[in-house]
Amino acid sequence: MAQKFTILFDLDGTLADTAPDLMKAHNHVMNKFGYSSKSMDEIRNLVGRGAAVMIGRSIWGSARKELSKISDEKIKKDMTKEFIKFYEKNLVVETQLLNGVEKFLLWAKSNDISMGVCTNKQEHLAIELLKKINIYDLFEYVAGGNTFDFCKPDPRHITNMVEIMGGDISKTIMIGDSENDADAAKSAGVPMILVEDGYTEKKIDQIYHNHLIKDFIGIENIVLKYLND
Repeated sequence: MAQKFTILFDLDGTLADTAPDLMKAHNHVMNKFGYSSKSMDEIRNLVGRGAAVMIGRSIWGSARKELSKISDEKIKKDMTKEFIKFYEKNLVVETQLLNGVEKFLLWAKSNDISMGVCTNKQEHLAIELLKKINIYDLFEYVAGGNTFDFCKPDPRHITNMVEIMGGDISKTIMIGDSENDADAAKSAGVPMILVEDGYTEKKIDQIYHNHLIKDFIGIENIVLKYLND
């Protein structure tokens, strides 16, 4: 029996545009703790490495200079907890699937392709979000930023998932929107399909990728080339 092909997907900015709801959660926390809120464009650049890193990167950009390092870390932890508390209650208010996602997932499923979600979002939040946007059952496995002791851009986030899913790393593709996805894919030795206008500060030519897509319309043509190899 031939080994099944595997596709791993990032979540935020790849399968769904989650920035509007992330912005609301982020700005709720900032306002509560006395920091400046962020615009949509700024949020898109901050998303990608999980709540703690997003909050940390946002704060350190305009941190109160008088705070000691210990106080900074404590506040960051408190803000992260508040962020997750608010966000998990408002996961899918304005969040929407990217154009063509559901159709492509159903196509991949019908072609016996194994699919998993490899995200730096906390696992329980990722699973709950996928359920709310009605695509959770299409995936065999979901690994969040806290599933293992490491996460993207560490390639083990990808390789561990493929192993757990019973896949073959040589028959795997990563689809994502940022350098975290791309760097993990490159180090793991798997092809990378990059979604344009992702949640990243970097330009397209600064991010490793084999293919570039605007959305999921017609992505089947790219995947078929790998299936037929």
